[in-house]
Amino acid sequence: MLLPEAAPAEQAPATPAPTAGSIEIDQVAGQDDRIAARLSDIFANVPSLSQVEVSVRQGVVTLTGTAPDDAALARAEAIAGGVEGVATVENDIERDVSVDIGEGIGGLGDRVEQITRMLPLVGLALLVALAISAIGYLLASFTGLWRRVATNTFLAELIASALRFVFVIAGIVIALDMIGAGALMGAVLGGAGVIGIALGFAMRDTVENYVASLMLSLRQPFRANDHVVIDQHEGRVIRLTSRATVLMTLEGNHLRIPNSTVFKAVIVNYTRNPQRRFDFELGVDADDDAEAARQLGRDTLASLDFVLDDPAPEVRIDRVGDSNVVLVFLGWIDQREADFFKARSRAIAASKRALEDGGFALPEPIYRLRFDQRTVPLPFENVGEGRAAPAQAVPPAPPRPPQKPVPAATDTHDIAPEDEIAKMVDEERANTPGQEKDLLDSGRPVE
Repeated sequence: MLLPEAAPAEQAPATPAPTAGSIEIDQVAGQDDRIAARLSDIFANVPSLSQVEVSVRQGVVTLTGTAPDDAALARAEAIAGGVEGVATVENDIERDVSVDIGEGIGGLGDRVEQITRMLPLVGLALLVALAISAIGYLLASFTGLWRRVATNTFLAELIASALRFVFVIAGIVIALDMIGAGALMGAVLGGAGVIGIALGFAMRDTVENYVASLMLSLRQPFRANDHVVIDQHEGRVIRLTSRATVLMTLEGNHLRIPNSTVFKAVIVNYTRNPQRRFDFELGVDADDDAEAARQLGRDTLASLDFVLDDPAPEVRIDRVGDSNVVLVFLGWIDQREADFFKARSRAIAASKRALEDGGFALPEPIYRLRFDQRTVPLPFENVGEGRAAPAQAVPPAPPRPPQKPVPAATDTHDIAPEDEIAKMVDEERANTPGQEKDLLDSGRPVE
């Protein structure tokens, strides 16, 4: 009958010393041989102790041979110490550190044979994965259907990409499940989730820009060639791509603004409403009749052909300045027929001439100097017997050159809208097929 197995230990514990009176004085004849035979039988039936040899002399058991690990060494010593008649145990067993090459090769051969038997199943799983992926690509290829379902081309492409991704992942999951790689499938999906979270944080700005591109393609805040101001960047829109909004500035330069910035920016669109108001200020002398100057200024603006009658032009008395009364001139133009900056320049020149011809002074800033006892005396140069030299007379200012006649107010030839930048934008949109795809859709209503 085998004794219960001892608990494994990292190091073989020493055999406890026998207690007082536990060792018999008289030994039964043949007892050492019986102990050795008994222990040999026990060790022969334990695979890990089959290489252990036993010798007994006067109740002292000596164990030699080899064992696979420290736990087997401790187990052999415990078994020997538990046999009746054993006084003590000398454990001289050594660990077996040799490698069984035949067993390793045999195990590798078994694995190769197992893989060979699984090859047909692996091939079938691969075919299933490819078939499911092909279905996804086939569905994604129906671009006409997705463009009818979606609101714009960008969203249609996003739906097609999502279909391809979902079907490819589904094919991989089903293939792994067919070959019984459930644990591998869970590890792959878990790793993909962790990697996705990490990439989400690392590419936060890129994801934000992509979502902004989608929202801008849905909202359509401007059209191609619209004159806009986006966060103090002014120009005409060339195209809206999946990453940026491309403008051509009024100087003819290309300007790319990230769509995440465009989506959050304040956008001024000058093209949306063709009517636009210009304004400027002129100041008349404080002693002049400000109301009469206001009436004259309004009539002057109304007489300009490029100024619209509806809304009507207006002149307001804004404030009293240091040496004048400031008038604010307001006029509306149609940007399809008149350039904003040219019209404003012509209106300023015509209004100034009308006020001066009407007898109104347009004074420059006037400063009044005061001299009294609290001021420092003016330095005079002494001449003769303490008398000051008379101040030299200031020479008169040279006469102003004659001014060139101002063209009549009805001449509007030179206020035609500037269209050089608009033509450059149209040419670039028509002659650059290699550029990124434009997400602006003229068929959709603008926001």
